[in-house]
Amino acid sequence: MRFLRKALTGLFILSLTLGLLAYAGILVRDAVQARMNEEPRVPRARERVFAVNVVPAQFETVAPELSAFGEVQSRRTLELRAAAGGALIDLDPAFVEGGRVTEGQLLARVDPADAQSAYDRADSDLLDAQAEQREAERALVLARDELAAAEEQAALRESALQRQEDLLRRNAGTSSAVESAELALSSARQSVLTQRRAVASAEARIDTAATRLRRAEIALDEARRRLEDTEIRAAFAGTLSEVTVVAGRLVSPNERLANLVDPEALEVAFRVSTQQYARLLDPDGRLRPADVTATLDVFGTNIAATGRLDREGAAVGEGQTGRLLFARLDGARGFKPGDFVTVTLTEQPIDFVVRLPATAVNAAGEVLVVGEENRLEILPVTVLRRQGDDVLVRARALRDRSVVAERSPLLGAGIRVNPLTAGAPVEAEAPEMVELTDEQRARLRAFIEGNTRMPQDVKDRLLAQLEQPRVPAQMVERFQSRMGG
Repeated sequence: MRFLRKALTGLFILSLTLGLLAYAGILVRDAVQARMNEEPRVPRARERVFAVNVVPAQFETVAPELSAFGEVQSRRTLELRAAAGGALIDLDPAFVEGGRVTEGQLLARVDPADAQSAYDRADSDLLDAQAEQREAERALVLARDELAAAEEQAALRESALQRQEDLLRRNAGTSSAVESAELALSSARQSVLTQRRAVASAEARIDTAATRLRRAEIALDEARRRLEDTEIRAAFAGTLSEVTVVAGRLVSPNERLANLVDPEALEVAFRVSTQQYARLLDPDGRLRPADVTATLDVFGTNIAATGRLDREGAAVGEGQTGRLLFARLDGARGFKPGDFVTVTLTEQPIDFVVRLPATAVNAAGEVLVVGEENRLEILPVTVLRRQGDDVLVRARALRDRSVVAERSPLLGAGIRVNPLTAGAPVEAEAPEMVELTDEQRARLRAFIEGNTRMPQDVKDRLLAQLEQPRVPAQMVERFQSRMGG
């Protein structure tokens, strides 16, 4: 009896389980059929509107600026070299790295002992040559006096001969007296010839003394130059760099001791492309003296100097391109030779151009402009210059148009946009509103009230929105997606 009761109880429980499983299957089947019989809901597509920054296209006259990188250098740089060899003495305290010197300042002196001795010997030789010249002049005067006396003696002998001949013609004299007078006249004439030879010799001695004096003067000048070469002086006011000597060091002739740089005569050398160079020429093909600004960036603190374009390089240079230009700087305070600076040149003004951000133009030279109904249009332009983050373009169709400042892959022709002008207040786009049927409103209200994870204040706000005649479409779509239909 007990077995029968347990068997019937198990059979009852099994039947009850099978009935519940069957009921659950029927519920699942009905739910699937109801879901499959519903008409598919197609959400209404909304056109996406992009907010873009636009700039108004305004034609103006702009003087473009050409930028390049250059190096500051001094127009006057002199190598100080030792003209004579020896030990350095009398080294000036300013003869150090960075020392400032004035024009003609004595910087150092090579030991002048040997040069001074040579100068003294040359001076003594000059005194000897001067004394020799004075002695030769006195000897010439004496030789000429002796010549004059010999000529007077010969004249007296000739008169005596004539007197003896006259006496002989009158038979008052003798032939022997005449012969004696002739012999005396011949001796007198020989003496005159001897004195003439002495005068010629004295004159030759004068020439020799003059030549010797000239050579002594030349030797003295050379010795003086060698003595002066022992002094190292500053040719102009400037600053010393690359100093390699100290007092007492032995230097050899023509050894470089330092560089003298003029810090006031600065210029900047920079290289530009051939196209940029062509824009800097005047109608005659000569380099235009354009205004130049050199800027040195020192950890955020800019040091600037102005100047004028001065000249250009004579040749391109092996392995180089473009043109090498030089600009003279005026009052370049804080600049030093060797500084790497940014050079900005002002070109000739260009009329009827529009300044746009560089991000507004693509590689094909096209911009996006806002057309009718705020839809984008593609407009080709001519890019004339690139000025940092801006470009200068020209196109007749740009007049009074708004250009998209920043292009993106999402923007193209026909796209509707919400143009935002810099400085103008931004107006938020009004949300799209829809009207709900009573059935839809009831279903949404039931879904919101039955959501246990939603805060009560949020529920109250959403229910208050549902009571309005028109409800935001975005909210309706969000809840319907969560409800599954």
